[in-house]
Amino acid sequence: MVLPARTRRGFLTGRSSEDPATIFPPGATEASIKNCSGCGACVDACPTGIISIRSGIPVVDFGHGECTFCGECAERCPESVFSTGPAGGFAHFAAIGDGCLANNYVDCQACRDGCPAGAIRFRPRVGGPFVPELDEQACTGCGACIAVCPVDSFTMKPRHREAGHV
Repeated sequence: MVLPARTRRGFLTGRSSEDPATIFPPGATEASIKNCSGCGACVDACPTGIISIRSGIPVVDFGHGECTFCGECAERCPESVFSTGPAGGFAHFAAIGDGCLANNYVDCQACRDGCPAGAIRFRPRVGGPFVPELDEQACTGCGACIAVCPVDSFTMKPRHREAGHV
């Protein structure tokens, strides 16, 4: 069942505003989130308003804005949910989907302009607008590209960290 869109962008693109993947605030892990009491202190502390409580745990919705890694959520949390702190960042990176306007010959560079890490660059293409390229290593997973994309073509993919050599 597809949930109804709660945003104008979701209505116009025919997509639900609910993200099937749960993204925890920076520094929170799947293990540490079990310590959450659902008090909402992190929600109140978030200056960009991207954290909400869903099913009793804090989750991030980049449709409302980006994470600035300010650490306010971790500082205000009375529990031991934010074990790695904001410096730990996110365990995901952005991925550009097929619906991207630039990939479909419509000039748009909103994601590049909105990316504070400079992880999105555009390369020339013969006969059309520039094409986006995302540097996965430079991407912080802050969600700025999601917030500014007019067609919701970005998703988040988990980072697969390689095990260290012993």
